[in-house]
Order: sequence, then structure tokens, then C-alpha cells
Amino acid sequence: MITINTVAVVAVAMMLATSAMAQSAKEIRGASPYAAVKNEPPPWLIVAPPLAEGLSQGVFWAQYRVENLNIKPVFGADAAKVSPRVGHLHIIVDDLPWWCADPSDTNTVDIAGLLPGEHKVTISLVDANHNIFPGRW
Repeated sequence: MITINTVAVVAVAMMLATSAMAQSAKEIRGASPYAAVKNEPPPWLIVAPPLAEGLSQGVFWAQYRVENLNIKPVFGADAAKVSPRVGHLHIIVDDLPWWCADPSDTNTVDIAGLLPGEHKVTISLVDANHNIFPGRW
């Protein structure tokens, strides 16, 4: 009888501890795609410095993450009306007049084939119509 009561007390304590530390799916994954988000906060793009492992091979790898936006391969006027908000990245190398769109959400920008030397890489967060979101990045 003591063993059964002890097991029950331990099981209840573990359940309470787990539920107290657990976060909701919304807190971890963000808003559901099935419900519109009202008053969405502005999107943020956070980019880390290039990875040394890539630079030593002549490749630019920079990890990134976004907040308050889902990176998806959807474009156009109708996509701009989607909630939660969607967008993608624009990547410009050395201020060239063209850019590359990256809707993959792989968490790492990957640029190979750069000539040796210093280069400027600009990474922007844009909406489904390629308009840059104002903000911090």
C-alpha cells in the first residue's frame, strides 16, 4: 500500500511540474494559420555573423531567424492579405542592382562562388510583393 501511494504522489508531482514548465504551442510555434491575427507586431529579422567554417571554404553562411512573420514561397497581392503575415528574404551582394529572393526558411543564407576578398551582403525581410519591411535588422 505504501508503494502504490508513493508512486501516485510521484506521478502527480511530475505531472504538475511538467505542466507548470510547459509552454503552449502558440508560444513556441506562433499563431495558427487558421485564424487571423489582429494587430500583428512588426516583423523582425535577426542575422548572425557569417560562419567561419564557410568563409574558410569561400562560402558565405549566415544563420538567421525571424519573428512575427512566416517565411513561405507565396507571392502577390492576395498573399499580402494572409494572416499570420508571410514574406521572404532578399539578398544583395556588393550593392549589385539585382537581388535573390529566398522563400525557403532554411535558417541559413548560403552564397558560394564569391571571389576572395571583402564583400557586402545585405539581407532584407520583405513582404509577398517584395516590399522591405521597415524595422530592425
